[in-house]
Amino acid sequence: MSAHAWMPNSPCDTSCVTGGTFRRVSIVRVMLRVLTALVVLLSGLLIVVAKPVLRSNTRHAIRRWFASLVRAFGVRVEVHGDARFQATPGRGVLVVSNHVSWLDSLTLNAVQPMAMVAKLDIKGWPLLGKLISAAGSVFIDRERLTRLPETVSELGEALRNGLAIGTNPEGTTWCGISSGRFRPALFQAALDAGVPVRPVALRYRVADGTTARPAAFVGTEDLVTAMRRVLRLRGLVVEVHVLPEIAPGRADNRRDLALIAEADVAEALGTTVALHKELDFQRA
Repeated sequence: MSAHAWMPNSPCDTSCVTGGTFRRVSIVRVMLRVLTALVVLLSGLLIVVAKPVLRSNTRHAIRRWFASLVRAFGVRVEVHGDARFQATPGRGVLVVSNHVSWLDSLTLNAVQPMAMVAKLDIKGWPLLGKLISAAGSVFIDRERLTRLPETVSELGEALRNGLAIGTNPEGTTWCGISSGRFRPALFQAALDAGVPVRPVALRYRVADGTTARPAAFVGTEDLVTAMRRVLRLRGLVVEVHVLPEIAPGRADNRRDLALIAEADVAEALGTTVALHKELDFQRA
């Protein structure tokens, strides 16, 4: 399939994630991580099968499962700020975060399970795709722009029904040192539903505070290659910075709303996204 002009592009490639010196675990530890992750993955089948029985406890079971999976890969999660993405239970919220790694969605669901806006190909991932689908996620085909209004309408309805929905508005992954522009299209769903936007900033680092570029999933590499790098890393930490909500009415249109969220995330991370003059009156 050919890409279209709207498709986001990142300058990050494999050279971004292979450079630098990072401590690695032994091959024995890697094998233990793999075995543990496989056990956790297989246990996820129980959640998929038992979802009708779990009912109100499904979210708790899913959160525990994602937390166990992230730990199995040797990753520690640090939450900064309120660990709730939904300040008011039962009120919809659009959660937007920067996009670095295949671990992003797993980490966010380990903090609070939510429906995710995900690439269509993720739906076909073994087991993970089924669990992400079980959380009520919406899959978007970026090759077919004609479906975008339908997706926005679907998201707006879900937000009106009180769901927390997560999305990566950059539309592609970055290495973590710099960030991309937030595409405004899906912010329209929050405006239509009259719900807040919750910016979340994700930072991947190792124990000494260095940005863990090997954790990124960039360029044209395959998922298995990216997973191998994470399995070998020692002391990988994902910082989840839950930032203040952007209340309904603070922005008049989706472009301004995207700019505010983008600037909040960039400020939290200290990354190099150019700020815009249009933000001056919003941040005053």
